[in-house]
Amino acid sequence: MSRLTALTLALVLAAGTAGCGVARGDDAELTIYSGRSEELVGPLLAQFNSSTGIPIAVRYGSTSEIALLIAEEGAGSPADVFLSQSPGATGFLLREGLLADIEAEQLQAVPERFRSPDGRWVGVTARQRVLVYNSEMVDEADLPDSVMGVTQPPYAGRVAVAPTNGSFQDFVTAMRQVEGEEATLEWLTALADGGAPTYANNNTIVEAVSRGEVPMGLVNHYYNARFLAEDPDLPSRNHVFPGGDLGALLLETTASIMATTDQRGDAEAFVEFLLSEDAQRYFAEQTFEYPLAAGVQAPAGLPPLDTLEVPNVDLAELGEGLERTTELIRDSGLEQS
Repeated sequence: MSRLTALTLALVLAAGTAGCGVARGDDAELTIYSGRSEELVGPLLAQFNSSTGIPIAVRYGSTSEIALLIAEEGAGSPADVFLSQSPGATGFLLREGLLADIEAEQLQAVPERFRSPDGRWVGVTARQRVLVYNSEMVDEADLPDSVMGVTQPPYAGRVAVAPTNGSFQDFVTAMRQVEGEEATLEWLTALADGGAPTYANNNTIVEAVSRGEVPMGLVNHYYNARFLAEDPDLPSRNHVFPGGDLGALLLETTASIMATTDQRGDAEAFVEFLLSEDAQRYFAEQTFEYPLAAGVQAPAGLPPLDTLEVPNVDLAELGEGLERTTELIRDSGLEQS
């Protein structure tokens, strides 16, 4: 076991299991390993439990931590379903041979680019990478045109990142795919050397930007949308890097069924529920993510999904080298503060 894997497993196991009112131990339970936070998906999982009567047990953690835990558990994992914030972590488990086939009808509920080419995972929602900024500290006209420029003056040391966050790690993997490993390490090292503020996740970055602790940060679009829905007077704004820049990367959340599940029928019911109109509307209206199925419209105030200018990145390949990506981030000197 690598040092990274051992550390990650220790963190996950120390966190314990968070349940939706049901403890593990009953073979009839559907066990969901969730890389999405309880704040975001807890109400939806409770709705599934209430509407179907299927008892569930949920383990929450960061997407990369949960994926590494499943890989370590292997054939003995109690997980029936993996709900992932990150297509990269899902691709990692696919290469480990731990994902089962998804029903064709469920795969076809979403556009082709948001589902596994070999039918082992399906996209649930999409999120765009953006630069959130404090409009009282930064003039819109002074914002960078490319994410590659945030390491240079006048942005160096003023753009916050979340090194351990799954979406940031997927973005770094996409940079490796587009720019190459050497250029990616140079970019990460420049962030670290320039004193880029680091945080645990997107949410804490947006909080920091909103209160003026830092002027800018790289996050997913929907976090600031949620903040502004609660308090429209906040000075935080989203800047989308133009022209299909890598910084405007579109990432999907995914659902997959574990190859070792003994609750296949319930697992399929859960995936079907996530792609239902009710669940997709929940994501659009409550979390401000782009729904991928059931014809539900984009959240109010956001452009339609098919109008976004996004970089040409193979999302199915983001699972390549997850551990190498985390090694590069660590080697660059970026550390969570």
